[in-house]
Parts: sequence; C-alpha cells; structure tokens
Amino acid sequence: QVQLIESGGGLAEPGGSLRLSCAASGRTDGVYPNGWFRQAPGKEREFVASIAYLGGTYYLDSVEGRFTITRDNAKNTVYLQMNSLKPQDTAIYYCAARRNPMATPLPSEYDYWGRGTQVTVSS
Repeated sequence: QVQLIESGGGLAEPGGSLRLSCAASGRTDGVYPNGWFRQAPGKEREFVASIAYLGGTYYLDSVEGRFTITRDNAKNTVYLQMNSLKPQDTAIYYCAARRNPMATPLPSEYDYWGRGTQVTVSS
C-alpha cells in the first residue's frame, strides 16, 4: 500500500502565499509522487503542476510564474509553493503519484492519490 499525505492547506488572503507538502509512505519503491491537481466546487479536477524525478516540470498556464513545484527525492516528498494567490485558486488540492519517474499533466497516468487539502483564498 502507498499513502500520500498532503499538508499545508488553509486560508490565505489574495496576494498571499501557502506551501503544500505531499509525503509518500508505505511501499514506495518505484513510486514517485510528482503531481498536484485541484478541484473547485462544481468543477472537474484539473492539473496544476508536475515534476519529474530529475526535475523537469509542467504547469497549468494560469499558475505558471506564481506556483513552483519542487521535490526532495531523499524524503520522497513533493512541494507546491503558491504565491500571489487569487480567489480562483480556491479548491481542494490533491497530490498524485505514479510508477514512472517522468512528469505528466494527465490524471489517468497517476496510480495513487492523496485525500486532498483545502486551500481557500479570501479576504
């Protein structure tokens, strides 16, 4: 079994910052946490960012330049630094992992999902 535990969500004001973390535990050999997705109320889940084991990245256009995805391979953990937050960033953010070290924006390519962490951007 593989568990993905997200943390770092919460309430931020517009223009503020939050940092999400996702740690993989359990039988993680050959499993790479490397994606972040989000789902806002009434909307479908959408890709946010992905990072390969060796560091290549993909971003949703609307977050590029504001969000930064990084990883610590020794800790099997992936992070999402979110700056210049906007109300439209409000959503539940999900971490995803796959049995492939490459990054991808396709949710169907991921094998494991976290339970999500709420991010609310409001004044």
